[in-house]
Amino acid sequence: MTPFRKSRRWLAVLAVTTGVMAGAAACGTGGGSGRPGQAGQATPAAGTVTVFAAASLTGAFTELGKAFEAANPGVTVRFNFGSSATLAQQITQGAPADVFAAASPATMKTVTDASLASAPITFVRNKLQIAVPAGNPAKVDELKDLADPKVKVALCAAQVPCGAAAAKALAAAGLKVTPVTLEQDVKATLTKVVLGEVDAALVYRTDVLASGGEVSGIDFPEARQAVNDYPIAALAKAPAGDLARRFVDLVLSQRGRDVLAEAGFELP
Repeated sequence: MTPFRKSRRWLAVLAVTTGVMAGAAACGTGGGSGRPGQAGQATPAAGTVTVFAAASLTGAFTELGKAFEAANPGVTVRFNFGSSATLAQQITQGAPADVFAAASPATMKTVTDASLASAPITFVRNKLQIAVPAGNPAKVDELKDLADPKVKVALCAAQVPCGAAAAKALAAAGLKVTPVTLEQDVKATLTKVVLGEVDAALVYRTDVLASGGEVSGIDFPEARQAVNDYPIAALAKAPAGDLARRFVDLVLSQRGRDVLAEAGFELP
């Protein structure tokens, strides 16, 4: 065999061997970390992470959910926003969830007491404002105005964190307010103001900001005595445990803090 033919045969063998090695490397990209497609490194994550979160977190968490999906191709973030008390009850009754972000330690305690989460972390705080319709037709200026029988007021129900905070603030001011409606979460309470069905409501400052000018917010000093801490935790029985922990990490990161602060939350 001539040297030229030997050289051609050797090059062909080398090409086949290289192809096999490349294929094996591609098949082994499931364990490890780094850029996808390299030997021994992880491919993009895939799956769904389900986040149960207080209604007042809707805007900020929706933005963070989009950021999480962009950083994790193939992953979907599914949210269930609502009353923290209702969400906690759903979790303890077996609803499939990966992360719980509550609007109060009391509602998180329902979940931790059931051994469904441990070591929750307070990531933001929130305080109340008086929300009034555009133009403030009832001329509400301060908290004591809500005790006027002529002023129609909406409050969150007592078992809801925003309702518990309202009760604390009113007690601190020594006021008795008779609402015309009690709503099951802060978004529903604010909607009553937006629709002009009430003259005022006690809601979170963040919800007033999120309304985009549809309502006006009035600060009052007693709100400082009714600040709500918001805890977050990856759930013990999370179907997507790794994604749950990574989503919590995003919320606690500087990126998460920036988004939450822009939404009007106070950082601990």
